[in-house]
Amino acid sequence: MNIEEIRQYCLSKKGVNESFPFDETTLVFKVISKIFALTSLDRDFGINLKCDPEKAIQLRERHSYVVPGYHMNKKHWNSVRYDLAGNDELMEWIDHSYDLVKNSLTKKEQALIK
Repeated sequence: MNIEEIRQYCLSKKGVNESFPFDETTLVFKVISKIFALTSLDRDFGINLKCDPEKAIQLRERHSYVVPGYHMNKKHWNSVRYDLAGNDELMEWIDHSYDLVKNSLTKKEQALIK
């Protein structure tokens, strides 16, 4: 996947918006008000995705292109070289990140995206 395909995939999910809250090159995807993915438009091929801590470790051990989250909580975030990941696995990891964040929303916030 390339950055535009990732962008379209993230935006296709319910309740997702994009913004540049940190600077003009860090693209952030949120479900309601919580971040589930972010990527830099001026760095090479990396996307940060939220991940279950145990799964995060497994993915890092299994894939050389998955490392602890760059500038993020290393326990809960992975940085993925999306140019090296397969499309299906990348979509699966984006889905996982989205679901983790969506499920952490309050009932009221979750009702907004049904």
